[in-house]
Amino acid sequence: MTATNALIACPECDTLLALKDVEIRHQALCPCCGVVLYQPRNKSIMHTLSLSMTGLILILPANFLPLLSIKLLGNSQEGTLWSGVTGLFQEGLWSVAVLVLLSSIVFPTIIIVLSFLLSVHLYRHRAHRHLALWMRCLQHLEEWAMLEVYMLGIIVACVKLADTTELKFGLGLYAFVSLLVINVLLTQNVDNHLFWQHITKLQANDLKS
Repeated sequence: MTATNALIACPECDTLLALKDVEIRHQALCPCCGVVLYQPRNKSIMHTLSLSMTGLILILPANFLPLLSIKLLGNSQEGTLWSGVTGLFQEGLWSVAVLVLLSSIVFPTIIIVLSFLLSVHLYRHRAHRHLALWMRCLQHLEEWAMLEVYMLGIIVACVKLADTTELKFGLGLYAFVSLLVINVLLTQNVDNHLFWQHITKLQANDLKS
């Protein structure tokens, strides 16, 4: 689906309409009831580029630096996001390990990389033959990245262990929380219609040249 052939249903009167290109600071209104159908987000591409660059910096520390340090009976052990995945594999919990690997490491990383590739090309007004493919993949993967679920698991583990062990938060946890915030902000800042609008224009200009 591109910006030029997208269909949208009016949330008020359910009229099915062809959504046309809309300029920044303008609105697409339903011709039947006048409700606002769509309004492009100002500086969506630039914000996405900034957030994705920050996410690329946070990926390695969030995945490989210690999240927590547990001290029990004089013994101290550190846990990272990656060690949690490998531990599940070693315990034979293959399906859980694959699910955690995909939802907490692979998919969030791919989303950040795709957001960066798309935004940097659109920001510099440079066409690429895979722009549409990257955009479709980004739209499909957004709902599969579940860093907040893993974060909830960390919070539950901390609450249960707080009374019996000594817990110390590592740098990896701060990086992981920051990465979680970055992913949430990316989801909110990527204006799908605006991105498709720019992709369509770049592809049309590339065919003319």
